[in-house]
Amino acid sequence: MQISVLGPLSVTMNGRNVTPTAPKPRRILALLAMSANQVVRNEQLIEEVWEDRPPSSVATTLQTYIYQLRKSLRLAGGSRTDRDPGDELRTFVGGYMLTLPHEDLDSLRFEERAQRGRAQLAAGDVAGAARTLREALDLWHGPAMVDLNPGPVLVSEALRLDEIRKSVLELRIEADLRLGCHHELLAELIKLVSSQPTHEGFQVKLMIALYRAGRRSEALQVYQHARESLVRELGVDPSETLQRLHHAILTGDLGPGPAPESPSQRAWAMHEVRY
Repeated sequence: MQISVLGPLSVTMNGRNVTPTAPKPRRILALLAMSANQVVRNEQLIEEVWEDRPPSSVATTLQTYIYQLRKSLRLAGGSRTDRDPGDELRTFVGGYMLTLPHEDLDSLRFEERAQRGRAQLAAGDVAGAARTLREALDLWHGPAMVDLNPGPVLVSEALRLDEIRKSVLELRIEADLRLGCHHELLAELIKLVSSQPTHEGFQVKLMIALYRAGRRSEALQVYQHARESLVRELGVDPSETLQRLHHAILTGDLGPGPAPESPSQRAWAMHEVRY
């Protein structure tokens, strides 16, 4: 079974699409997938599907949805083997667990590659890090669970994954900068800064790419635009990282070394990735 959540929800088994179409079973399967190989309590499933408005027959209704999901897996599994496909969705006292090998869920593959790419970059394998981080980002096909109407648990999980994705994108751009690809990065960075004008990590990378491309005045203009956006939209001044970079460009002291680590990258480095 292959489950994708980095974009539209998709479930395939033996080449057949078995993605639930009804909204509530879709939420249940998505939450079980995001908690793969861990028991999800009935209370969590009820909160995700019905929030604070569960029906009086909620326990029976939940059991019915689980039965329907298990049945669809068995039908897609074809002829019965030693392991029934429905056994991947297991019942425990007070909850359920979806058993998935690591490679069967795209979010787990993404987080593993993200962690590996960061380790490669820290170890000095810049080209390897760039490849691994690009592979991680290539797993995305839109915002996480974009076609769901998620409840509170899945909303939190989608936000967590998106923050990791942004940090991975910063790291991949940093790796490309270290490889001397500043000219090739300009179009991508200009688009990122335009769509996210208060994201200082992307502002930093664009300033460095412009400076190394011999466009010093434009790099200084990026800082001014960033400062105006931060003051106007958030009421804050640029971070110390951005200010130091601005000063280094002004004085011509910016060397060819690695880009300064942005606050979001430092936060992600301290985050324990689950895989």
